[in-house]
Amino acid sequence: MRVLVIGGGGREHAVVKSLKRSRRVSDIFCAPGNGGISDDAFCIDIKATDIGGMTEYARKQSIDLVCVTPDDPLCAGMADAIKQAGIRAFGPVKSAAMIEGSKSFSKELMKKYGIPTGSYEVFDDAGKAAAYIKKQQLPIVVKADGLALGKGVLICSDPDEALQAVEDIMIKKRFGRSGDRIVIEEYMQGPEVSVLAFCDGKTLKTMPSAQDHKKAFDGDKGLNTGGMGAFTPSGQYTAEVERYCNENIFLPTLEALKRESIIFKGVIYFGLMLTEKGPKVLEYNARFGDPETQVILPLLDTDLMDVFDACIDGELEGLDISWSDEAAVCVVMASGGYPENYRKGFEITGLDKIAENKKQYIYHAGTKKEAGRYYTDGGRVLGVTAVAKNISSARDIAYSLASRIDFEGKFYRKDIGIK
Repeated sequence: MRVLVIGGGGREHAVVKSLKRSRRVSDIFCAPGNGGISDDAFCIDIKATDIGGMTEYARKQSIDLVCVTPDDPLCAGMADAIKQAGIRAFGPVKSAAMIEGSKSFSKELMKKYGIPTGSYEVFDDAGKAAAYIKKQQLPIVVKADGLALGKGVLICSDPDEALQAVEDIMIKKRFGRSGDRIVIEEYMQGPEVSVLAFCDGKTLKTMPSAQDHKKAFDGDKGLNTGGMGAFTPSGQYTAEVERYCNENIFLPTLEALKRESIIFKGVIYFGLMLTEKGPKVLEYNARFGDPETQVILPLLDTDLMDVFDACIDGELEGLDISWSDEAAVCVVMASGGYPENYRKGFEITGLDKIAENKKQYIYHAGTKKEAGRYYTDGGRVLGVTAVAKNISSARDIAYSLASRIDFEGKFYRKDIGIK
């Protein structure tokens, strides 16, 4: 089979490497890809959001299946267009991707069907939002309604900070049109856990639990990022918590979508907060998480193409998905200044000293390759991942690998996998 993966980050590199292990995949393409992905797939210079260009390329190249991984093209309807062109697509259609594309839509869905989540209000008027904030208990969370590269969630500890968040999002348009509407919700406390699930519209099968590290610096300090690392499994996600989530969150979400006449095929990401009153949904995503995918897919024993086909064909119930019982840790190496201003174009050294295998992976997120050498080309540059019998061992290996890699301005958190 000829497969096209949409996107160009660490998550896409993880998907590409997993597809390389498939007995059924002959050729892998990636658009736009990156320096490291070009070693594992044929990269095409087409923007991930170019629906027309991507569809035409897939048709001309006789692509058998397109895996749409990023949020922007999913929410813009790329899976719809691919399917309309007669090509198989893994990823939800636009109406289903709304669970990520609009926070107000997802919150209202949860409220309507009794799925546990924090209390909230939705505003499309900055003045009314400001008046509401002045009456609320702090801290409080202000969210841009639309997509914002994982950075549109602001936790505000005092009134001035919350009012500034409203101004930044709604008036100054820090996140563009994504901030035309905002969601203001209660601040929930507890361990945060990510659970991803394959879905075929009728059946849902969860992957190993994971925990992400969003803040830029050690001890969860600094600004929110797209993710500075992850590990699996989460020690907080006990069998009892899993049972509760299955009964009160996962299956009810699938049923809620069906009742709304939405057939979701792809990956549903459940961002959970394990509060004192029980697990609650922080957010839904309509695709593989990043960097969670970089620790989850290395543990998948089943052929990923078999899973994709089962989701597309509505046959997930009959597929036995097998996972390794090992642990994995991913450390993200980032450019100095990320997630704000950072410079690109620095040579990355030390990669040639690392032999990749089934226990250790270097996922490229923001790199380019020129004349056989790799250079930084983004905020998050590499995802260094190790698999071992437990998190402690995986963590030691991941940090040992990261210490061998160098580029100007590099930084990474030193506490991934500890919490």
